[in-house]
Amino acid sequence: MKKGDLFNIHGYKHSGKLYKVWDEAILLEETEDYYVFGNKNTKVTKLFGKSWNTKETAIIFYFKNNWYNIIAQIKKKGIFYYCNMASPVIIEGNVIKFIDYDLDLRVYPDNTYKILDKKEYDYHKEKMKYPKDLQDIISYKLKELIKRFNDREFPFNKDLIMKYKEEYDKLMKK
Repeated sequence: MKKGDLFNIHGYKHSGKLYKVWDEAILLEETEDYYVFGNKNTKVTKLFGKSWNTKETAIIFYFKNNWYNIIAQIKKKGIFYYCNMASPVIIEGNVIKFIDYDLDLRVYPDNTYKILDKKEYDYHKEKMKYPKDLQDIISYKLKELIKRFNDREFPFNKDLIMKYKEEYDKLMKK
């Protein structure tokens, strides 16, 4: 893997079923703990038929050993963060894979946030029989993620996001 490589993204449910596909992500950086990707105008398809294209540049952080991923969406009104409670990422070939656990944290440019999709999480944890230890991990990691945001820890930093956006823009001009 090297900077500039192109990947697809596959989001799965706990049942093992593929449910959402993104058709493009460009590798910006890999460290021991995480990957950073960028994309823009990317087609997103939910496997029950709905699809759309993203509108803005997104800088995406996938963690190798942490139970969430973080998408920084660079919009005219500022940087919005969409954080998915999800399994640690794996990469097979040119496909980024993770299991989505429904709960999301949405962070707004005014530094407020909202927890999203609690009903969906409750429904799926019963339907797919999430084990108690998995539920505990998700709960703990959501609290950790909120603390990370409140303390403005990596990657909740505008300068960092804009640095990655510049790198993404340079790669796209080539």
